[in-house]
Amino acid sequence: MIQPTDKVALVTGGSAGIGKAAAWAFARRGDTVVICDRDWSRGEALADDICHEEGQAQFVQADVSREVDVAHLLKTIVDIHGRLDYAFNNAGIEGEMNETADCTLENWNRTIAINLTGVFLCLKEEIPLMLKQGGGAIVNMASVAGQVGFPTLPAYCASKGGVIQLTRAAALEYATRNVRINAVCPAVIQTEMIERITHNDPEVQAQFQHFQPMERAGHPNEVADVLLWLCSDQASFVTGQAIAVDGGYLAR
Repeated sequence: MIQPTDKVALVTGGSAGIGKAAAWAFARRGDTVVICDRDWSRGEALADDICHEEGQAQFVQADVSREVDVAHLLKTIVDIHGRLDYAFNNAGIEGEMNETADCTLENWNRTIAINLTGVFLCLKEEIPLMLKQGGGAIVNMASVAGQVGFPTLPAYCASKGGVIQLTRAAALEYATRNVRINAVCPAVIQTEMIERITHNDPEVQAQFQHFQPMERAGHPNEVADVLLWLCSDQASFVTGQAIAVDGGYLAR
């Protein structure tokens, strides 16, 4: 770990995958990181690991689809740290895989609630806090599936397309008030989510990797690196963008 900063970063869905990589990235930069997740045991373990490496981290359990949980999460951050400089609204699920006509309303509602409504609820709490303190940077987790269609994941695609448009609308609203809001759009990243979608089948995993011109899956750290840049002064003129981290997928 490097010299601690006075910055505080929030990562939702922070106990695994890209969220976990993001939590480590903030901590290694010296920021204090607040890890939010529904999984108490994994979230606590990650915070302990970061602190063991002389980083600054804490875990707050919350379900981002619940307004009361998100309000409590941000109140906890204010009570303990008094500020929030960066937020990575990353929590999300892939939902069940089915064609649109076979997508259940239960799956649709659950996927939208976590992936899209969860981002909305976080923004509603994060933005006023950042405005009050004079600024901040927010990054929302979208996906290339929010920019192009992906068969058998209609709810997921709809939720991520919604995140991109929500990001753009909010970025325009606060562009003159020193709150920058962007999104990242990963393609196939080697995470537990991809393992679930591919059922850990090597042939299916190879097919997914070949979707991308680089012919490999991305690593969570490669998304975290883009996130860290967006949450820095080096990206001070960047807002309202949906930045692909996709090995060239959208360039086809």
